[in-house]
Order: sequence, then C-alpha cells, then structure tokens
Amino acid sequence: MSELEGKRVFVTGSGAGIGKAIAALCTERGARVVISDVNADAAKQAAGEIGAAGVANCDVTDEAQVQSAIQEAVGLLGGLDVLVNNAGIEVSSPLLQQPTESFDKIFAVNVRGTFVTMKAAIPHLVESKGNIVNIASIAGLGGSPLLGSYCATKAAVIQLTRVAAVEMRPAGVRVNAVCPGFADTAMVERLVPDFEAATQVPFGDLVAAKQGRLGTPRDIAEVTAFLASDRASWITGSHYVLDGGLTASLV
Repeated sequence: MSELEGKRVFVTGSGAGIGKAIAALCTERGARVVISDVNADAAKQAAGEIGAAGVANCDVTDEAQVQSAIQEAVGLLGGLDVLVNNAGIEVSSPLLQQPTESFDKIFAVNVRGTFVTMKAAIPHLVESKGNIVNIASIAGLGGSPLLGSYCATKAAVIQLTRVAAVEMRPAGVRVNAVCPGFADTAMVERLVPDFEAATQVPFGDLVAAKQGRLGTPRDIAEVTAFLASDRASWITGSHYVLDGGLTASLV
C-alpha cells in the first residue's frame, strides 16, 4: 500500500514503542518521516532501522526545543503534511497521594507537550492542508485506579483534539485522536506489578477478560496511518477507541 506516498510526517516520541511503529508503518506506506525523541540514541537507532528521512529531537516540555525541531523537520522534508503527537509518560500512584511535582510533570509532557507541538506545526499544516493525529488513551474516557493523573492528561488531549479540529476546519486542517487500550509496550509492562497489587488479579487474566489480548504497536499504527491519509479526508474532531471491546463492556 502507498496511501501515504509523498506525505511528510513528523512523529514525537518515536524512538521506541508505539511512536516507532507509527513511524515505521508510515515509511512503509510511502511517507517521508522525521523521527523525534527525548532519547537521542534511541531516535538515531530507530531512524536507521526504519529508513527515516531524518531525526529532529526535542523535549516536548521545552517549547523552544519543539519549535526548533519542527523547523528542522520542515527543512529536511521541504514542508509538513502530518504531525503525530505520541510523546507521553505514565505515573502509577493513588491520585491523592501523588506528589505534586510528578502531577505537574505528567501534565507538562502529555498535555502541554501536545499543545506546544500542535502550535509549532500548525502554520506548516495550514500551508499543506495537512492533519494532526494525537495519541490519547482509553484512560481519557474513564477512571482507573493508580492512573488518575494519566487519565486526566489523556482526557485533556481528547478535548484539545476536538477544539483544535473545530478551529482549524476552515483552514483545511484535520485533527483526530487515537485511544488505545492496554498494549504490548514498555509503558504497560511497567504498570503490571502495581495493577496486580491493586486488583489482586493476574494482569494476563485481566487483559484476556476485558479486551481479549494485548494490543500491539502495529494495531495503533494502522489506525494512525489511516487517519493521516487522504482516505480519512472527512474525519476530524474524532477519537478512535482501540481496546478489543474493553470500554464497551459492563461486565
């Protein structure tokens, strides 16, 4: 398939995991992709493995770095058609016991980072009539023990997506979000011991009962690539749930 042939794509947090899978699939589908990550070594390795067009690293909590990375990506690609906001972190803690400093940090990365990256990219996306895909989570649609601040950040990403979509529609820019359930990533793996302690249920049994299996980074990349493509030309302001039915089930 070459549905992204010629598209110029910038993916944050793409040195590993879901972001890397998105960058790889977009490249497979014909896009020219610039990798970006706070971990420069991971970004360089991922770019080499994928055959990316280049690397433009940034810490998304630093607006100046984000602006510089977007400009570097635009220089490498000759413009920008797609921004994928994937950079994010998790915190596992009972909400009202969470240190304020870590609460501030997760909002700085997951929410402010998404905001400043969209803001930096939008002039270029207006020029190309491009689009944005924000990686949110089903955590933004419901509450989960130990993930209170994470849930709040992902709900914020969904709302940022909706408002940006409405505001940018007259300029021809689409904005959508993807909301994965539990996926086979290092982030989820880090959460397993705390989840098992809180629920008293083996994590594998919980996943099997609620969503059938763990999602894969490729599952998430497939929907992201679709939303980034011209096949999704009438889709904006939407958030796509990928969770094997977890959020659909009452029992």
